[in-house]
Amino acid sequence: MQSENKKILLKITDLKQWFPLGKGQYVKANDGITINIYEGETFGLVGESGCGKSTLGRTILQVYKQTDGRTVYYGRSIDEVAPKYYEKTVKNLPKLKKRMETLQEKLKAYKENYDKLSEEEKLAKTDELRKYEKEANDALIDIASVAGGFIVADDLRPVQEQYYKIIGSSRKLKKTEEKIQDIEVKLADLEYKARDDESKYSSKIEAVKKQLDGLNRNKEGDLSELNEEHAKLEEMKNTYRSNKDFERYEALLDDGIDLARLTTEEMRKLRKDLQLIFQDPYSSLNPRMSVGQIIGEGMFSHNMFKKNSPRMQEEILKVMDNCGLAPYFIHRYPHQFSGGQRQRIGIARSLAMNPTFVVCDEAVSALDVSIQSQIINLLSDLKESQNLTYLFITHDLSVVKYISDRIGVMYLGNMVELAESQELFDHPLHPYTEALLGAIPTTDAGQTKELQILEGDIPSPVNPPKGCKFHTRCKYATEKCKMVTPEWQEVRPNHFIACHHILEKNM
Repeated sequence: MQSENKKILLKITDLKQWFPLGKGQYVKANDGITINIYEGETFGLVGESGCGKSTLGRTILQVYKQTDGRTVYYGRSIDEVAPKYYEKTVKNLPKLKKRMETLQEKLKAYKENYDKLSEEEKLAKTDELRKYEKEANDALIDIASVAGGFIVADDLRPVQEQYYKIIGSSRKLKKTEEKIQDIEVKLADLEYKARDDESKYSSKIEAVKKQLDGLNRNKEGDLSELNEEHAKLEEMKNTYRSNKDFERYEALLDDGIDLARLTTEEMRKLRKDLQLIFQDPYSSLNPRMSVGQIIGEGMFSHNMFKKNSPRMQEEILKVMDNCGLAPYFIHRYPHQFSGGQRQRIGIARSLAMNPTFVVCDEAVSALDVSIQSQIINLLSDLKESQNLTYLFITHDLSVVKYISDRIGVMYLGNMVELAESQELFDHPLHPYTEALLGAIPTTDAGQTKELQILEGDIPSPVNPPKGCKFHTRCKYATEKCKMVTPEWQEVRPNHFIACHHILEKNM
């Protein structure tokens, strides 16, 4: 898979998930993760137990509200969602610009002092320098992702006024679209009933269609108004294009949705797009609900159907069939099924929402090996037929190799290596990845590889080691590893690593 030809679905930048313990202590479950997840791919995520894999999956979905960083989703646009944080950013553009300039000056002064230090002193101060760089960059992105090249304007008030008009138009359009969805559900139910007695429902159908036509005309008007306001904003930019910094800032414009900044209600409306398949097929299903109720609950909650409508029942049966569940299962309860069947029910529940992105959190690890392959094949088939994107979390390298387009390796809250699946197995460049691959048992009689055991336990995420967190278990570790956190860098095409001592023997 060539990532440069793929559309980014999720851009995750410096994501942190710290759980407070009290007295200033935190469990640093995810500690600065930066990755892109591309539309239509399966992104595999591996690592030892306790490395933060499941936490990352849940944090991307904002089941856990992330502590820091950005999780930008491109499955919807700013105009579609019209989030409150966007308006707040527009309101505070002058204040944000001043903060950006202050932090840039602070960084410049720090760099000047840093450059005067000895090499040994620089080593001790490298992580602190990166902290200042991050603060300045975050402040820049906060304003540039919304205002783009307008940052160069001395007076931001006219820009703010035009953005307010756009926000007003997008919210007006959003309300019209919500009304259309309600009417479309009503019309679909009437047309379904009319299959048995058309004359009984024909007048009602005509009335609802007339109402829908009116709303669609309103939508066309709202959309035209929104496009006009955007066009006016673009015209304003001509005033500033002569500024040498304009294009640099303009390139930072971002039409994605930062999930980390959404309100609970805004995030709830996006749950339809972003779903989760749980690890445990036993505890993740409500024992008091039938299969039909479990699968249909989300459909009703997201106003896709009226509750218990015949049309909804038909859709539930269709989803069940897609997931290999017999129609007569619909009225049965979870305790009447095996582990593999329960996992199929969990998959059906998630995919009933027609999602864009699905986190498969150790979705096969609780199942027998013979059942695992069936579920993996099912997930692969559904991915192709429904154009899904997966984050597939597992501790099993052989499983992740089979299903994944790209694989990320995690250690103690950090991503340490990322590459396309075959590339990672052929050219492991991080000592931790090498150790994980060396610990895979093989039954191939032609293989003479000696099984390697990774010594030691993962350190505490409450007090992780300074510098590279893997240095306490790494046979290649040097003094630099104990002091400086390695940077995330691309060392081969689409192959990223965070390590001071890349395994050149595998290059």
